[in-house]
Amino acid sequence: MLYGLIMPSAKNPLVQKLVDKFSNSRDFTISFVLHVILVAIFGTTVLFQTVQEPPDFEGESGGFTSGEANVATPPPQNTPPVTTPNIVTPTSNPVNTITTVAPSPVNFTMAPMVIAPVTTTPPSTEITAPKPASAGIDGLTGAQASAIKKFTSGWGKGTGSGTGTRQREFEFTAYIGQYAGGNWNSTIRVVNNIIEKGSLPNLLYFMQSRSKNKVKTNYTNVKSIKLDSDELFSVKPPFIFMTGTRDFKLSDKEVENLQKYIRLGGAVWGDSSVPGRFSRFDIAFRREMKRVIPDVDKDWETLPPTHPIYTSEAYFPEIKEVPTGLNYYREPVYALKIYGEVAIIYTPNDYGDMWQVGLMEDGKIDTRTCPPPHEYTFVAIDQVIWDNRATYVRNVAADSLSNTYKFGTNIVIHLLTRWENKTRTATSL
Repeated sequence: MLYGLIMPSAKNPLVQKLVDKFSNSRDFTISFVLHVILVAIFGTTVLFQTVQEPPDFEGESGGFTSGEANVATPPPQNTPPVTTPNIVTPTSNPVNTITTVAPSPVNFTMAPMVIAPVTTTPPSTEITAPKPASAGIDGLTGAQASAIKKFTSGWGKGTGSGTGTRQREFEFTAYIGQYAGGNWNSTIRVVNNIIEKGSLPNLLYFMQSRSKNKVKTNYTNVKSIKLDSDELFSVKPPFIFMTGTRDFKLSDKEVENLQKYIRLGGAVWGDSSVPGRFSRFDIAFRREMKRVIPDVDKDWETLPPTHPIYTSEAYFPEIKEVPTGLNYYREPVYALKIYGEVAIIYTPNDYGDMWQVGLMEDGKIDTRTCPPPHEYTFVAIDQVIWDNRATYVRNVAADSLSNTYKFGTNIVIHLLTRWENKTRTATSL
């Protein structure tokens, strides 16, 4: 039966050849059939379309750019023309044209804005500025200046005339500071709590005798005063003289009293009884006075040659520099200031021990040793210093002593007068 189905066409030789061909080439036949089917299905379908990448986003002047380096544009190339195939767009199912209808305009009505007229008043030709609260000179207010003026007003008499302060009159009592823990009396002789003679009495005697009693120093009545006593504010000393050879530490009450005293116009004058730097007294005095004036913006400074104690304003203007002290020490003069004026002055050259040797009015060394009540006993010589003047005590000569006495006078007169101009100006503001 099978044979009968295959063989009916054997009568035709061409058909028989094809049948034989397909029978012998089954793989070719299968492949041929598959190709015919694929072409029939996908022949008119585009599988891939060319996609053009959008350009990078760049601003007109650089705009947003990537973090990469700019790449140079390659030179133009001759590109062969592209032949575009004719594509017939089907007419079936045409896309309807979208038509937009403009909306009717909106009637937007706003009430007219009424602006009130602005009336400006021309400025007055007279401008009155409020008077600023004045801090005075160097931070000294009028109230502080008035308090200082009241505290210091009894020291000088009249303004005087002539060279410097030579024509003026002064009257005051000097005090030696008595502090705890040190030998405050190292350059004076104290008997029954009375200062008989020594450094400060001799200096004051020199001042009074050379001024022909215009400067009344009460040199026979030099007193000591305890630094923790409220007596500081009742007797109103123009300065407190402090000296010694040892280390010391002020009590809190002594520091408090000195702070109040110097802000009222008083002064502390320290003179080391051991010449030069870094003695025990030198270290202690510098340290303790910084407790009295602890301001961070104030520190020890040297007084320059232009300071009033050296210039034509000085009582002895011929002293234009720091004189040599005991054993030829010549350290600068140091000071701590408040409101721009000396509050604490320090001479580390041991002038006090030199002033234990007195000078007579004719400029010669006074070697008298008579006991009280004779006036000149206050310039009587310290025998120990005099006997050792050629060994461990040197520079004890008439000319050296004269320079230190005159320099000490310049310091005292400056401490008496230093507030006058400033308080006068500050109280008038």
